[in-house]
Amino acid sequence: MSFTHRSSQPGRICAASALAALACVWLAVPVHAAAKQQPRAFKADYAVTIYGLTVARSQFTSRISPDSFKLEGAISSAGLAVIFDNTRASTVATGRFSKDATLPDDYSVSYTFGKKMKRTTLAFADGKVSKVINVPPLQKRGKDWVPLDGKDLVAVTDPISAVLVRAPSLGQVCRRTIKVFDGELRADLRLSPVGTGPVDMGVYKGDAAECSGKFVPVAGYRPGNKSIRYLRDRSDIRITFAPLGETGVYAPIHATVGTQIGTVTFRARQIEAIE
Repeated sequence: MSFTHRSSQPGRICAASALAALACVWLAVPVHAAAKQQPRAFKADYAVTIYGLTVARSQFTSRISPDSFKLEGAISSAGLAVIFDNTRASTVATGRFSKDATLPDDYSVSYTFGKKMKRTTLAFADGKVSKVINVPPLQKRGKDWVPLDGKDLVAVTDPISAVLVRAPSLGQVCRRTIKVFDGELRADLRLSPVGTGPVDMGVYKGDAAECSGKFVPVAGYRPGNKSIRYLRDRSDIRITFAPLGETGVYAPIHATVGTQIGTVTFRARQIEAIE
């Protein structure tokens, strides 16, 4: 799966847009993940649906401690989506937690769609992106392309680390802007609180925070791209966050993203401890 916005074909796993693809991995972290002092590992299965039909499945393992994390996952198209675009991807992200932030160290994603293969690797140092590798290299863009500036790559996260929100309380989770870079696209997701309270979603029962999201492209995109314009101007984005044990870290357990071809839903199907 492409984790950028290079394609607008409806067969893409999530919905052929940068944010929809990003949201595929936003459900990478089990909500019961961490004891206060000891890291634990968990395995989780997730489904991506549109119009009630499953178009992708993913399996992730996560290791979360109070001061670090490692996430590994595999994503593949499913159901009718396989007919249009048989896509497979694997991804890994590592990083640390500071007092009030998530600090990624390394991120990589390798994927195939059809006969094409691509890979993106990012490294972070001193609060900014220090290395970007795209294989094959990105194509030369036209004059209408919004180029990246050095300041665009400061205090950003990769698509997986972006799921982890460090906050002093549940009520503060949605009061922030998440800055994301995927190797080409640089975008913000401006969160606003909708409400907090108990939820029962099968795999998770407890307190959660619901946020609305505003997608804001920053650089690394073409303004005329219809998917980008729809996400920026019309998309209804809702994300439900739950606490990761007693770590002070929160992660999404459910999300919906409005796209040109319909509302994409991301939900956990199963979560289990593996150690």
